[in-house]
Amino acid sequence: MTLPEVKAAARTAAYARRKVAFAARATSDSGLLREVLRDHAETVLAGYMPMRTEIDCLPAMAAHRGVVGVPVIPGPAMPLLFHRWSPEARMVPGAFGALIPEGGEAVDPDVLIVPLLAFDRHGFRLGYGGGFYDRTLEGLRARKSILAIGFAYESQEMDEVPIEPTDQPLDLIVTEREVFAPGLRR
Repeated sequence: MTLPEVKAAARTAAYARRKVAFAARATSDSGLLREVLRDHAETVLAGYMPMRTEIDCLPAMAAHRGVVGVPVIPGPAMPLLFHRWSPEARMVPGAFGALIPEGGEAVDPDVLIVPLLAFDRHGFRLGYGGGFYDRTLEGLRARKSILAIGFAYESQEMDEVPIEPTDQPLDLIVTEREVFAPGLRR
C-alpha cells in the first residue's frame, strides 16, 4: 500500500475507535487538560470547537485565565489563523462547518490544543488529511516557542502513526486518564 492508502486506512480505524470512546462518555474528560493548562495561565491559548466525536476541550478553554482563540481556516492549503473566543462569543459557521467567532479579533497562540484522530507514543498525530495543523505548527515554530498539546481519548492511541516529512510532532499528549511527553522522535 502507498502511504496515502495506509493513512486512509488508519483514519477509518481511528474514526471508529473515537466514535466508541465518545459514545461511552457522559461528561467532559478535560480535567487533566485543565491541570496542564494551569501551568500556562496568562499565556495565549488556542483550542478548537469540537466537531462530531472529538473530545471536548471547551471546559478547559473556558477555565483558562489568559486569552483564548479558536482556529479559522483562511483557505485551502493555508496555515490556520486564530480568533479570540470566550464562552459568551457569538459563533457563526466557518469553513468545513467549524464554528468561528463572529468578531474576528486575531490572536497569536503560545499554547495550542490540537485535535486528532490517532496518536502514538512518539508524539505523532494522525489528523484529517488537510495538513492545516502541520502547516500552522511549522510556521509558529519557525518564529517562536509554542507548546503543541494533542488532546484525545486514550483509545485513540495506535502503535505507530504513519508519517510524512511534513508531519509535525506534538510536545505533550493529554487523554482523559494520562498526560505524557512523547519519547524520542523517529
